[in-house]
Amino acid sequence: MRHTVSMTPFITGTVLCGLLASASGQPALKEVFNKDFLVGAALNPWQVSGTSHTEARIVEIHFNTITAENCMKWGVIHPRLGHYTFEPADRFVEFGQKHKMTVIGHTLVWHSQTPRWVFQDQEGGTLTREALLERMREHIFTVAGRYKGKIKGWDVVNEALNEDGTLRQSPWLRIIGEDYLVKAFQFAHEADPEAELYYNDYSLEGRRKREGALKLLKTLQAAGVKLTGVGLQGHYGLEQPTARDIEETIEAFAGLGLQVMITELDVNVLPTPGGGGADVSMRFSADPKLNPYPDGLPQEVEQRLARRYAELFEVFLKHRQVVSRVTFWGVSDRSSWLNHYPVRGRTNYPLLFDRNGQPKPAFKAVVDLRRTTSDTVD
Repeated sequence: MRHTVSMTPFITGTVLCGLLASASGQPALKEVFNKDFLVGAALNPWQVSGTSHTEARIVEIHFNTITAENCMKWGVIHPRLGHYTFEPADRFVEFGQKHKMTVIGHTLVWHSQTPRWVFQDQEGGTLTREALLERMREHIFTVAGRYKGKIKGWDVVNEALNEDGTLRQSPWLRIIGEDYLVKAFQFAHEADPEAELYYNDYSLEGRRKREGALKLLKTLQAAGVKLTGVGLQGHYGLEQPTARDIEETIEAFAGLGLQVMITELDVNVLPTPGGGGADVSMRFSADPKLNPYPDGLPQEVEQRLARRYAELFEVFLKHRQVVSRVTFWGVSDRSSWLNHYPVRGRTNYPLLFDRNGQPKPAFKAVVDLRRTTSDTVD
């Protein structure tokens, strides 16, 4: 899901030593869930380069899969016609290979963070269907082809649906038509026949959007394209969606014979205007009432967050036969996109590691849950 977050190093020798000491006394998440599913995080350049030593170390210790948060989106990797910027993506892939991690590419086709020129001809007019298909094909073959054999799977199409389950009126849909999704998956498979291919979206736990997604995925399957799985982004709140909503969603997509992945997991603890979700176009003005915890999370809310994470992982574990991956959208609270979405400059606490890279009560809650969970799947 998102985007550019201002990030500066926040490491000192004392903090790093503290992190390593705490990490050595804490079980690694990838080991705790090694019989269940992959556990990972979305990364940005400061983690991959080691500029943020604390977060880089968390990733090395706790995760066995990584997703490109921003460096493979069209606007970053292909900012101008005929010009690609591969260095950030190359470093991301090299980091994953160095640490023997499962590397996930995000994303090949999306309505957001795609430059306007993609849909325009040299005079600034709208491209024809054939010209845009060729531009899509060239982009997918160049990007997915470059990392062939290095990336396990791709989020081929991201967020193609409205909240009511209808297809989003993106330039892809308006210019090409509904079969742009089929074409995207066809091109991705041709570019890397061995790669897993996913559809990824948010708020699929809502009944109408879930029904729309099921219809869409059945259409892709009927077209004969390779479709490995569906990503539930997992941008959740402290209460919504309910555990039952999530469970029903996992069961519905598993019923299509698909892998189910939790691809962008975080839990928003702040009041959020607009009803939540993850529509990146949604923006609101700063208001102190929307940033109630600038100096730290009250213990009561910290415990609610811990209980919520335990509840979520209980659902994931129950369905571990079909849930193949759980990826957090960020590494620590400090670098979470939710500090700037949908209101800039807030202080949010959505992940398992705090701003100093220390494990939170939510971390302990999910570890303790796994320790008390039977290895027998219900």
